[in-house]
Amino acid sequence: MTRQEKPIAVVGIGNSLLTDDGAGIHTLERFASENEDDGVCCLDGGTVGLALLDRLANLDGLVALDAMKLGKKPGAVTVLLGKDMDSHLRNQHGSVHEVGLSDLMDALRLSGQLPENRALIGIEPEDMDWGTEPTATVAAAIPQAAELTHDLVREWRTGEIPAEVRP
Repeated sequence: MTRQEKPIAVVGIGNSLLTDDGAGIHTLERFASENEDDGVCCLDGGTVGLALLDRLANLDGLVALDAMKLGKKPGAVTVLLGKDMDSHLRNQHGSVHEVGLSDLMDALRLSGQLPENRALIGIEPEDMDWGTEPTATVAAAIPQAAELTHDLVREWRTGEIPAEVRP
């Protein structure tokens, strides 16, 4: 890092062998290919486990990217910030990965390491069958999810809240 700031972690979650379940991983890859902030750590979280705990401690911000079943139109992108993310994870609906993510967030909270800046960006899946590529609908949403991730990172660094992610 060139700055004295704590890092921001962007974590892609999902199984990239199950079409749209890998939306978080594919979004992470897109984000990472365009990222110019050397203070951002990009992590493939797979299907999430507490093994990530050390990597997610002492952060300025945390963005989790995942497929989220919320009953919206396939390809819909949802951003949940801070307490909205926490509330969603407590209800644990939308993805099997959110159970692991919820446990991880609770562990960070208990250790006093939960970043104030945190977000969950999800893409509504269309198909969760075997396949290494997302459906066309979800693939079309990945650039938007990656751009929203860039917007959040910039906002957390500068303090300006982009209109696209305001609650």
